[in-house]
Amino acid sequence: MFHLFLHFLVPCCIALIFAPKQWQKPLLIMMLTMVVDIDHVVADPIYDPNRCSIGFHPFHKLYFILLYGVLLFFKRVRWIGVGLMVHMLLDSIDCYQNMGIWWHSAV
Repeated sequence: MFHLFLHFLVPCCIALIFAPKQWQKPLLIMMLTMVVDIDHVVADPIYDPNRCSIGFHPFHKLYFILLYGVLLFFKRVRWIGVGLMVHMLLDSIDCYQNMGIWWHSAV
């Protein structure tokens, strides 16, 4: 549950720190990037507390994470990139805390 709370708290802090006068739009954009978790619906079961999402779910694979990182270099989509990278980082930290791994490495 704390992990889910961090998915709101961290983007909120980032928006307030880096866009203090107009934090609402960056926060909304970063919250909308949570739709990346739509890929969880193709997993069976949809939610498994003992599964690391990084490297397992389609939009949580390395090539997508690299694409999300590329978005950071373009001002027009930077907040999207920040939201997606924060999401992946938090999911990876969750994997490490719960399972002692940073990403799911099964082929």
